[in-house]
Amino acid sequence: MSHDSAEAGLKKQLPLIIGAIGIVFGDIGTSPLYTLQQAFSPNYGLAPDESNVLGVLSLVFWSLILVVTVKYVLIIMRADNRGEGGILALMAVVQRSLPIAAPLAYAVGILGIFGTALFFGDGVLTPAISVLSAVEGLGVVAPQLQRFVVPATLVVLLLLFSLQRHGVARVGRLFGPVTVLWFLAIGAVGATQLIAHPNVLRALSPTWGIGFFIRHGVVGWLALGAVVLAVTGGEALYADMGHFGRQPIRMAWLGLVLPCLVLNYFGQGALILADPAAVSNPFYRVVPTWFQAPMLGLATLATVIASQALISGTFSVVRQAIQLGYLPRMQIIHTSMDEIGHVFVPWVNRTLMIAVMLTVIGFGSSARLGIAYGVSVTGTMLISALLTIVLAHERWRVPNWALVPAAALFLIVDIGFFSANIIKFMEGAWFPVLIGIATFTLMRTWRRGRDLVRRQINRDSLRIEHFIRSVMVDPPLRVPGTAVFMTPSNDYLPPALLHNLKHNQVLHERNVLLTVETLAVPRADASERVAYCDLGDGFSRLNLRFGYMEDPDVPNALRRWDIPGPAFDPMRTTFFASRESLSAREDQGMALWRDKLFLFMSKNATPATEFFSIPGNRLVELGVHVVI
Repeated sequence: MSHDSAEAGLKKQLPLIIGAIGIVFGDIGTSPLYTLQQAFSPNYGLAPDESNVLGVLSLVFWSLILVVTVKYVLIIMRADNRGEGGILALMAVVQRSLPIAAPLAYAVGILGIFGTALFFGDGVLTPAISVLSAVEGLGVVAPQLQRFVVPATLVVLLLLFSLQRHGVARVGRLFGPVTVLWFLAIGAVGATQLIAHPNVLRALSPTWGIGFFIRHGVVGWLALGAVVLAVTGGEALYADMGHFGRQPIRMAWLGLVLPCLVLNYFGQGALILADPAAVSNPFYRVVPTWFQAPMLGLATLATVIASQALISGTFSVVRQAIQLGYLPRMQIIHTSMDEIGHVFVPWVNRTLMIAVMLTVIGFGSSARLGIAYGVSVTGTMLISALLTIVLAHERWRVPNWALVPAAALFLIVDIGFFSANIIKFMEGAWFPVLIGIATFTLMRTWRRGRDLVRRQINRDSLRIEHFIRSVMVDPPLRVPGTAVFMTPSNDYLPPALLHNLKHNQVLHERNVLLTVETLAVPRADASERVAYCDLGDGFSRLNLRFGYMEDPDVPNALRRWDIPGPAFDPMRTTFFASRESLSAREDQGMALWRDKLFLFMSKNATPATEFFSIPGNRLVELGVHVVI
């Protein structure tokens, strides 16, 4: 490649690189605010002497190299689902690599759902610890303002969540430059300490980390619960791959983010060696006095950006989970005319805001939050590693001589991080575990409940071919126009069709049994969007397929997609849907408490017709009672 073409390629990539720095690296970029402070907190009893400081710094550095650079940047980012990343995308890719109905495919699905559930726990804790740790700089800049830290944090969070409904498209343009400034600032203040105390660079050798474990044993293992805070946000590199592409994220990480993070961590370590009292808040102590107030403002902006990115990511994951059938339908508002991925989910926003603010009030400090924070992150990291190992074996066909040692190395690291966090269950780690279990229960209950409803409706219905043969023996009155019957399975007679025939004693000239499917890919190809079958006698079966990142706008698809048969005239098309009335019996279906939970979720879900953008003036709903 010529110098000119390389330069042109870099210019083309530069906006994506800056955008990735703002959105992808906000979480991991704010970790220096609390990582070393947590490591030398009284929870672990580590003295801030040379061997401990160099040992912790070595563990932080090699965690950034092994977990983020090697595992995510070089390996997991290869496992894209048509360009999209994230735990749900990884789950879908792995499942497609396994034989149909294989027991391992079910286990992969469970792992993927639980990893997604843990992500929601991260969505609560990250805004809380990020903003709180930044505002705690008030106590350094002006100690008399220490009592206002929690109230000020709540005000910042309230403003942050209040702005979500307006979208982040305009504000998002500022994310990249502000975060670039943040990384340059933290790298610069760290470099000044390194120049004064270069001996701290000895921690680049892994022998200091190994020696740390040998000296401290169990305490060294427990300290991994603080070290892992340096890599929180690593999952975002993979999750946001679809927005920016693999190459811009890699270039941003290796070219700016990683060097600046290392400079700041080692600068903090150098200061602690020179002044052990700085462990009370090494991030702000490493900043020159004249720059502490501006750094407080910049840190607050950076943590708001990090929180904003995670909140937006939570909206996207919720949308994906709804499309894939793991959560009930909710109102989804698009906040950008240009970017389909910019969405706002009001119910999720309200729930997150309440949960995050209560978390700040309940824990009260970033040090206490740091104890709880790592569980959801390390759990997701461990699940990602397990899924990637299965993918490497089943799809990439990595030979065992290479796969086994690599898998062992990453599992040892991830299990070490996870176990060091889960052991602190009673000290606060129970909180993200509780969020994860509750979310997992909701997701599994909704999926299982919808399967039971479909099965019960199909059990009480006829195969559509049998119905057509029987009804044409004595044909009813046919009326002009097209009737589209929404049904989860167009192999069977939709209840709405049967009730319409029973009560109105008519059939339309054209009857279309429509099923909307969501594929385990972000966007469906044109060749797989439509499946059509003419059943004869004015009946046809139609499947419209969307990717999980697409909006299932049925009327728009009927107008614009290439569908066989006569065109759909909006003025001559009536949509029929079944309004399900659900009840539970103790002797069938799920446990009774799960049945009642599913009924509650169903009652509060957005109607399918609204979710699929069916116009109300062209819709007829007919009730059907289902016992699960």
